[in-house]
Amino acid sequence: MKHQHIIIRWFSPRNLKAHLVFWGGAILVGAVASIVAIVADIAQREFVELINLNQYYSLFITPLGFGVCAFFARTMFLGSQGSGIPQVIASSQIIKTHPYISEKLVSLKIITGKTLLLFIGLLSGASIGREGPTVQIGAGIMLMCGRLGKFQNESVLLLAGGAAGVAAAFNTPLAGIIFAIEELGRSFEQKTSGMVLISVTLAGLTSTAILGDYIYFGHVQTLGLQKYDYVSAVICGVCGGLLGGLFTQLLLWGLKLSHHVFSTRSLIYPILFAMLCGLIISLLALSSHCFIYGTGYAQVKSLLDNQDNPSLIFGPLKFLSTLISGLSGIPGGIFAPSLSIGAGMGADLYQLFHSSPLTTMTLLGMVGFFSGVVQSPLTAFVIVLEMSDDHQIIIPLMIASILAYGVSRLISEKSLYHTLAQRFIKQYKMKTSVFNA
Repeated sequence: MKHQHIIIRWFSPRNLKAHLVFWGGAILVGAVASIVAIVADIAQREFVELINLNQYYSLFITPLGFGVCAFFARTMFLGSQGSGIPQVIASSQIIKTHPYISEKLVSLKIITGKTLLLFIGLLSGASIGREGPTVQIGAGIMLMCGRLGKFQNESVLLLAGGAAGVAAAFNTPLAGIIFAIEELGRSFEQKTSGMVLISVTLAGLTSTAILGDYIYFGHVQTLGLQKYDYVSAVICGVCGGLLGGLFTQLLLWGLKLSHHVFSTRSLIYPILFAMLCGLIISLLALSSHCFIYGTGYAQVKSLLDNQDNPSLIFGPLKFLSTLISGLSGIPGGIFAPSLSIGAGMGADLYQLFHSSPLTTMTLLGMVGFFSGVVQSPLTAFVIVLEMSDDHQIIIPLMIASILAYGVSRLISEKSLYHTLAQRFIKQYKMKTSVFNA
């Protein structure tokens, strides 16, 4: 009798409509995430073609693109700066008490602006990724669809949309669920789990239908578990935690300082600062003859496929270019660039220790630095595992991720995304018009 009552209530016109709208939202997240992926790839290809014609074009293109992104992010699309993940966390925390503020962080206008400015940023050579923005886009889409279906728990919609965004962006459904639990949600109810699972599944199926069933970095072939891989895991975990914690501290400190400096000044100053950031990245790339623009996907893929001799300067310069891009205040995520920095770090450690093959060290470096930056060890481990499809070194990957998290916490007690989320909340509540997160 109880089960019949539940079934009747579930299939009632009102509930059925709400669920259909929710499912439609998850499918839409997958479709939009696929479009964002295609647009991002086009932008990076176009920039590479321009640079191949004349590498000095970047001295003009990159600063100009940074300036354009900074201008629109601070005027027309206020709240689109940075990754997008802090905005989703902030929105989920205040949506019940300050729904108007929350809506501003994930509105249709922000989604549109985020996609447009992400394209311009990658077209300009910024060291940014599309995965963080896809989280904000997914959360916004799910929130709008949920309101059409009259869902009551809007914070769950944001969490489910953000998780679906991660899953669709990387084609990593399990990582999407873990990310929702570990990073977006911090508290995870039984009722929430089903909604997240459904949204991740539908978004992932839609993305797969559009982009095909792919593995982000392809099938990575390592030599299996080797005798010294555990030693390599410790080395990469400690180094990844140190560098990841340093990256977090520098980014948080720099954003706080820039907010303090620019909050009382004319709009022209943050725009000029963003252009200076773009110029510095161009000069770093030109002086080193090292391609540090964009997500770094091609360079990481080359390392994992053993198609390129690892450059000792790629990791450090990618670290600097990603940090500078983050400080500039333009829209763009740090997921993919962090993985690239970690890959470069792993390649450098391979040159120093030779304790494991290059491919293994690259993967361990990726999970180590990524875990050190986001301080979400389960997400870091699962996302690298799913992106590489290499199950032979699971235990070393787990060791590196956990160690990196612990070491990073010693350097930076504050979580990057949650600290930035609190700044968003504070700035909106104070009705401040300048955002640097």
